[in-house]
Amino acid sequence: MSRDAYAYCATLTRDQWAWEFLRRNPDYRRDYRAFIAIWRALEADYGAPPHRDFSSWKRDPRAYGPLPGDAEVAAPEGELCTVDDERVLLECWMGAKWGFYKFPLDSERIAPGPDELSWRPPPQSDRKIEAPYRVDIAFDLSLPLPPQLEAAKFRLVSRAAELRRQGYTAPKTVAEQRERWTTMLRLLDGDALPNAESKTLRDEAHTLVAGGYREITRLAEGGA
Repeated sequence: MSRDAYAYCATLTRDQWAWEFLRRNPDYRRDYRAFIAIWRALEADYGAPPHRDFSSWKRDPRAYGPLPGDAEVAAPEGELCTVDDERVLLECWMGAKWGFYKFPLDSERIAPGPDELSWRPPPQSDRKIEAPYRVDIAFDLSLPLPPQLEAAKFRLVSRAAELRRQGYTAPKTVAEQRERWTTMLRLLDGDALPNAESKTLRDEAHTLVAGGYREITRLAEGGA
């Protein structure tokens, strides 16, 4: 695929980047096909929102997660849309499994609008932060917090600048990763790029597809 086909990547937001990797996840693509087939069958029987017969819809066992044959998120956590008996509506079950709040999107969609994407807070990472990237900051809760937060922010920014001067990798931001991620998408889509790092990038791309898209939502949008 030509480079021009990826021109849209130049303006992707953090949330859109997370979607670009998720939509290439084969498990998500499989789940979406199963989900939308059930959803359309329900619409055929009870009508489409907002004019559906929701009382009848709610009595249909197909309207609830998990998907047939998949009990991976049988009891999802976080904000859920449930009925009186605590069953989770199928569209909300999909969101709980794949990390978003909005209605599940077709994996063929490219760069959906910001009103169509709403990511759940990513789970806390259990990855250990090793020196020199670790900074421990103490707060005195008997004192006002705003000046302490400002001082902590100044310390973190100063430490990041010091690491860059020492030749350590700069903290990741969406702006700094854009070119690298665009190359990853091309590799995922089958482009054979004449790049000595292609294999490493392809492996990293598959990691992002598998679940690292949630890590993207932790990053800052800007470049500083």
